[in-house]
Amino acid sequence: MEILLTNDDGYQAKGLQTLIKLMRPFGKVTVVAPDGPRSGQSNALTATAPIRLRLLEDTDNLRIFTTNGTPTDCVKLALNEIFTEKKPDLLVSGINHGSNAAINVIYSGTMGAVFEGCVNGILSIGYSLCDHSLDADFSDFEPYITSITRQMLAQGLPYGTCLNVNAPKGTIKGIKTARQCEGHWAKEFDKRTDPHGKPYFWMTGYFHNHEPEATDTDEWALANGYISVVPTKMDMTDYNMLDKLKLEF
Repeated sequence: MEILLTNDDGYQAKGLQTLIKLMRPFGKVTVVAPDGPRSGQSNALTATAPIRLRLLEDTDNLRIFTTNGTPTDCVKLALNEIFTEKKPDLLVSGINHGSNAAINVIYSGTMGAVFEGCVNGILSIGYSLCDHSLDADFSDFEPYITSITRQMLAQGLPYGTCLNVNAPKGTIKGIKTARQCEGHWAKEFDKRTDPHGKPYFWMTGYFHNHEPEATDTDEWALANGYISVVPTKMDMTDYNMLDKLKLEF
């Protein structure tokens, strides 16, 4: 089995190194990951600068490449330059240092890579842990990653659907299949002043949950000690509005 791994925290991130360890028993692993952090890149592409691809390791069914591009660039490069004869059987992105639940899914570079695999017809899964620490502890999450991956390889997913899997920090009670929570980020920038007296802004903010009482969302699952597994679709069409939307010319 051919497995493609990537992330948005960079090839040296502990989450990716953990993922390599967990995926190697499933087959031949190829890593194409950014050369540094690319968080918040979503599906961004590099269109105004050259992209480099560098082979770092090629031993014992493990190849590691790094690139100066985005997570989506990583997947595109892998499919166009490495997997030229046959697509990978599985794409896994992560393990992200930080949550990609709720509205975070549209900003996430981790999930941007997953979406790129998904649109290319590859079974694609994104794994994230609600811990931004560079030295985050993934040990409680690891057996669940192995189990979820094995089950999805057996079950498969329909074209256009991928998985967004998030785990709480610390003890895990189990797994909940959930839907994406409705919410938005508020007070997203902290205005500061540099030593020259000029203003600048630093991203900050907090997540405002629109449905805190709902018990079927990814945010509820995480807040209550469960891994959230959200089947996520590429098709963003609002089908309920197709017959309601009235336009006149």
